[in-house]
Amino acid sequence: MRATTPPDLLAHGLGGRTDLPLDAGAAMAGGAVAVAVSFLALATLRSRPWLDPDRGRALPGLTRVVDHPALRAAARGLVLALTLFVAVVGLFGPPATEANLAPWVLYVVFWVGLAVVSPLLGPVWRAVNPVRTLARLLRLSGTRRLPERLGHLPAAAWLAGFVWLELVAPERADPLLVGALVLGYVAVTLALVAVYGEGWCARGDGFEVLSTALARLAPVARRDDGVLALRNPLAGLVRPDPVPHLAVVLVVLLGSTGFDGLTRTPWWAPYGESVAAGTLGLATSILAVGLLYGVAVRATAWASGYRAGRARPSFATTLIPIALGYTVAHYFSFLLVEGQNAVLLAGDPFGTGLDLFGTAGRAVDPGVVSPTVVAAVQVNAIVLGHVAATVAAHDLALRGGTRARWGQLPLVLAMIVLTCAALGLLLGG
Repeated sequence: MRATTPPDLLAHGLGGRTDLPLDAGAAMAGGAVAVAVSFLALATLRSRPWLDPDRGRALPGLTRVVDHPALRAAARGLVLALTLFVAVVGLFGPPATEANLAPWVLYVVFWVGLAVVSPLLGPVWRAVNPVRTLARLLRLSGTRRLPERLGHLPAAAWLAGFVWLELVAPERADPLLVGALVLGYVAVTLALVAVYGEGWCARGDGFEVLSTALARLAPVARRDDGVLALRNPLAGLVRPDPVPHLAVVLVVLLGSTGFDGLTRTPWWAPYGESVAAGTLGLATSILAVGLLYGVAVRATAWASGYRAGRARPSFATTLIPIALGYTVAHYFSFLLVEGQNAVLLAGDPFGTGLDLFGTAGRAVDPGVVSPTVVAAVQVNAIVLGHVAATVAAHDLALRGGTRARWGQLPLVLAMIVLTCAALGLLLGG
């Protein structure tokens, strides 16, 4: 057998690594100190905003290449074909999870890969979304508009449903279910585009909204004039988001990764695969993160001198580097180890004996990444994510308020709590 991971582990990001050579208490203390020192240094040394999303080295040549109609059409066509191919493999390929390509593509290559590629290359799913491609081919253009007050709430609900499927639902890695889900995602989203236009993708498609949010950290991004430019990766976090409720989307992601860590601890062992306990645990984790963030933002607004009627910056984007850090920490080893299965199975997607890539007979190498490297990446991803969030929050706070320099302390304290909780759950398993 080429695939070696039991199906019940397929949908979990931590990949069962329990041999990480780090002490959880020491890591938590170190992470808390790193975030606190970063804030103190910024509050002492920086008194004016310095991040500018429209500043950077213009790259007109790259802009022309990326915007070339032929390249964009080829990319969209390829992704559409691959999406339909994965659905067909799920429905008509080998019935066993460990032998079917579809679950590995959905939960490993797509879900984890989207979070890794977006901060590197930009809003890739918006550019190649197969639903947008089909809508344009079918000339669908909805006439209704989503209520502005909903903002990104539809995307948050969509994302919550997916993480429940990934972490809680029984038989979540069954190939037939995966194939049906891929087709269902395309069909339902296409029907909503027919009513609301492609604006639904921008506000209701959880995958696209998440990809676009993480793309704010891309080192190459578009300025207001549409030209790609090389910039400070944190600069995209200070650009205002015209659509409300982005924070809810990010809270769902943060809460789900926290719950994933919780399920790997001895404390959760008695609850096993209980769907009821898993659903309650996931919901509680998301609500806990949301409550902590909401209280911290309100306290920061009060401490910074903002009052009713005064415009104040949104700190929602400061959750983006934290979300990215959590995602890298939870899925790093999962992608490198379990992602090998997708490569091996792609050589014979229907189990007919093909060997397209010369990988027949090969097995997954679990030693491709050592426990020491995994632990180092996990801890640094979480700590650096919170430090980056602290830097962005400080820059945003300085854009208004009478006591903004030190008023963001409640938000920093919340980040320290999240840092300790994330490291404790990650290394305590």
